[in-house]
Amino acid sequence: MSIQSLKKGCCMVVAAYVTLAILFYWIGGDQLRYRDISSDMLTASNPVGEITKDTVLTQQISVEGEELASLTFRGGTYARQNSGNLAIEVCSDGQVLASQSFDISAMADNAEFNISFEPTVELPNHTAELRITAPECVPGNAVTLYSGNTMSTVRNQVTVQLSETERVYVNGTAMDGALCMVIRSREHLWFGTYYWYLAGAVLVCLLVYCGYLVNGLKRGKQRMMLNVCAAFTRYRYLMKQLVSRDFKTKYKRSVLGILWSFLNPLLTMMVQYIVFSTLFKSDIPNFSVYLLTGIVCFSFFSEATTMSLTSIVGNASLITKVYVPKYIYPLTRVTSSSINFGLSLIPLLVVLLITRTPIRPAILLLPFGVFCLFALALGIGMLLAAAMVFFRDTQFLWGVLSMLWMYATPIFYPESIIPEKFVLLFKCNPLYHIIRFIRIILINGVSPEPKAYALALIASIVPLLIGAAVFKKTQDRFVLNI
Repeated sequence: MSIQSLKKGCCMVVAAYVTLAILFYWIGGDQLRYRDISSDMLTASNPVGEITKDTVLTQQISVEGEELASLTFRGGTYARQNSGNLAIEVCSDGQVLASQSFDISAMADNAEFNISFEPTVELPNHTAELRITAPECVPGNAVTLYSGNTMSTVRNQVTVQLSETERVYVNGTAMDGALCMVIRSREHLWFGTYYWYLAGAVLVCLLVYCGYLVNGLKRGKQRMMLNVCAAFTRYRYLMKQLVSRDFKTKYKRSVLGILWSFLNPLLTMMVQYIVFSTLFKSDIPNFSVYLLTGIVCFSFFSEATTMSLTSIVGNASLITKVYVPKYIYPLTRVTSSSINFGLSLIPLLVVLLITRTPIRPAILLLPFGVFCLFALALGIGMLLAAAMVFFRDTQFLWGVLSMLWMYATPIFYPESIIPEKFVLLFKCNPLYHIIRFIRIILINGVSPEPKAYALALIASIVPLLIGAAVFKKTQDRFVLNI
């Protein structure tokens, strides 16, 4: 590689980084700057009674975030058309921090309605008193709000122990429960606050590293990145042939051929959709997209790791005759599987359109999730390929382990059914973080929170480094054992 071509490549990398940093900030939006936190709504059991001009409801509320964003209540109209307004005030130490009114003529019976605060309300000590009145309403022309002291879980109803300050008071008299409402608060994230400082620091590090590479090339010193680039350039044709061979072999003598890349995820989804949405009554929102996303991601991971497992022993004749960097073999297997993965994303896009799931700019963040999934598959694949050389039973053990891994990953079930004592162990699954990242982008149409990026990156890079380290340490003994 010449110095001029290296400088040109470094300039292209820096320009691409600056462009991506700007686009990422724009696409990420508020999710990079704020974290929205929602409380759970109690199960409605009793109405508090008609809220008239002589009624004052009060209740202490606490928020997890720094600012109150909105409140969602469950109310009733007594199956009649009412007129007037509900006045909602947020107070602290006798001062009104914010107030909103809601036209009760727009309220549906036994339904939820939302009260938003723009701008958001900063609450001292994360607590405030909620005060609700209806100054224009009289008996026979008034609405009610529901209260309760139980909460629905996946399996049953759980009684919530409420202190005296957490109960709702009607004209100073404490009720048995608290108002059925969802409290949404907002917390400022340091990542969004200091984003441009972080982006600038990374840019400086990138420029320094580019200078390090150029200086090393001038002095004729070995640099790992230069060696990797040189290897990819030198063996580019071989890698292309290996990928092509693996892809064609998969569908050799198949009648439908490449169409199976589309049909496999769709048929699997149809079977599991019927089983879990009809027989087991799954209540996951947008279950078809949720399910197909999990199927497509895990199918790629399973196929890539299974193919990588035999990448060394399957190329024994080539390895013993010609020198080729051995990491190329598992890399080409995973790359071949990624072609199938790319094709299987087309049915996923079709399902998104059929279910009328909004496709927003956040979908441009999908390559990050795909990269993490690729890196995880490559890391596990290199680890399995090395193990297979010395222990041929690895292929049978991996068949069992991959099945266990599938059931330990929320592909067709919600993570909410996991018992609390197993949640920490459950979240140690790297596929969980990557699939969750991709689902947020596709289903919610927004950028995941900054923490999700970090977890997905850790979940992919750590296995990749471990797999690469084991592979590098054992590769010199491959020839003696294959």
